[in-house]
Amino acid sequence: MWSVSCEEIADTLSSSAISIAPASQLAPAVSLQPITTEPPGLGARAVMSQNWTDLGYFHWRYPPAVVQALLPRGVVVETFDGSAWVGLIPFVMRNVRIGPLPEVPFLSTFVEVNVRTYVVDEQGRRSVWFFSLDVPRAMIVAIARSVFSLPYCWGQAVHTHTDNRHHYSVVRRWPHRGPGCEIGYSQGELLTPAQLTELDHFLTARWSLVTTRSDTVLRGRIHHPQWPLHDVHDVSLAGNLVEAAGLPAPAGVPHSRCSPGVPVTVAWLQHV
Repeated sequence: MWSVSCEEIADTLSSSAISIAPASQLAPAVSLQPITTEPPGLGARAVMSQNWTDLGYFHWRYPPAVVQALLPRGVVVETFDGSAWVGLIPFVMRNVRIGPLPEVPFLSTFVEVNVRTYVVDEQGRRSVWFFSLDVPRAMIVAIARSVFSLPYCWGQAVHTHTDNRHHYSVVRRWPHRGPGCEIGYSQGELLTPAQLTELDHFLTARWSLVTTRSDTVLRGRIHHPQWPLHDVHDVSLAGNLVEAAGLPAPAGVPHSRCSPGVPVTVAWLQHV
C-alpha cells in the first residue's frame, strides 16, 4: 500500500538528460527517435477514434533495471535524468468508435486508470508500455485483450468531479481481486509553453504504444493534438495498482499534471 498527499506539487526537475537503458539492447546503428511536441501523421490505417478527457498524470522515478526486468525482449525502458518513470493515469474515455461504425451505448464512455512506463522499440521509436489498464466494462476488457493484446482488467471504476476537483476510484475484480486506488486532485492553471519542462514533453509526446502477442512485439500508432497541460494541487493518492504490476511501491512526491483532454485516433497494430 502506498499513499501520498500534498498541498502543492512542485516541479522537482529543472533540466535533465534523456537516454535508454540498457542501451546494449538496441542495434549500434539505431538512433533514438527525437521528441516532437507536434504530432506526426498517423501513417497507418485508423481503426478507432475516441476522446481522452479529464486526465491526471502522476509519475514516479524508478531504477531502470527494476522496470526493465518486467519488459519483454525487444522493448527497452527509456530514462530521463537517469531514471525510468512509471505513471498512474486516470481519465474518462468518451465517444469510442470502431472505424466508421456509430458509438455503442454503454460501451462508448467509461473510466480508465492505467499504469505505464516509457520505452523504445528495437528501431529506437518512443512508445508507451502498459502494465495494466482498469475499466468497468467487461466487454471492453475482452475485446482489448483479444484484439489489441493489451492487459485490460475489469472492476469498478468511478470518476466524480465538482468544478475543478476530480476524484477517481478503482477496485479490480478480474483477473485478480484486490488491487485498487483512490485518486484526488484539483485542476490548476493552464501551463504556458515556457512553463512546460523537458520532463513534461518526455512523458506526453508519445505517438505510439507497444505490446506483445506471443513473442512478437507489436506497435500501434496514435494521433492527437499536443496535450494542454495544467498544474495540479491538493493531490491525494492511495492504493496498490502500481505494486500489482510487479513494481515496488512508489516513493516520494510524484511529478503531477492534468489535462482536460484531446481527441485521439488509433491505428491498427503492426509488427515492429
